[in-house]
Amino acid sequence: MNENAVVLRELNPEIVQVTMQDRVHKNTFSNEIISGLISAFAAIKANTCYKAVILTGYDTYFCSGGTQEALLSLQQGGDRKFTDVSITYQLALECPVPVIAAMQGHAIGGGLVMAMYADFVLFSRESVYSSNFMKYGFTPGMGGTYILPKKIGTALGNELLMTAGTYRGADLEKRGLPFPVMPRAEIADYALRLAESIAEKPRGSLMTLKEHLNAQIRKELPEFIAQEVAMHEKTIHSPEVRERIESLFGK
Repeated sequence: MNENAVVLRELNPEIVQVTMQDRVHKNTFSNEIISGLISAFAAIKANTCYKAVILTGYDTYFCSGGTQEALLSLQQGGDRKFTDVSITYQLALECPVPVIAAMQGHAIGGGLVMAMYADFVLFSRESVYSSNFMKYGFTPGMGGTYILPKKIGTALGNELLMTAGTYRGADLEKRGLPFPVMPRAEIADYALRLAESIAEKPRGSLMTLKEHLNAQIRKELPEFIAQEVAMHEKTIHSPEVRERIESLFGK
């Protein structure tokens, strides 16, 4: 595992924290982040003692979505496809024990979608959250058209997807976001207390309940991803999308 980009740390024998800290790429989905996350969750799956996972970022960044290089490769019809990294986005969903996405920092595009696959999601009031796919002119991917409306509600989820707007956690809280929203400084302690509460339960029961609660998502998600891939073929290869990626990336 790339310990510089992703760090796996036991907080106690039953709780583990995965920290994304690729400061060079500001926690975009760099190769280092992707490989680090895959390795970290493989190690978690292999450990029969863990009962809860905290997924978090560094400083003011949780996860910033795709790199400009990756987006341009997708636009040009290169070897990369959104489905190639779907395993990364769904790691929290496929993890056998509950995952807490402790979004102490900004979560953009695929970074926000990835967090929605966790069993618990924490937002910070100061941080920025955006489903910014349409900002670049192409339709959302990674199951975002399914998981965002399902987790935060149809009206708000569809608004984030369609407008690609930027929202502070405090803004989303006022809009009725069904997840805890708190000052950034409180997220780590809240996540640990939540993980400790989870870890009080038998591991087998936690795994069984998680599998049951996520059964519908696992059943319905593949159809939505297939539809998203079809939409990409219609939207992502236009010259306007390339221009937007080159001129708007990071703004």
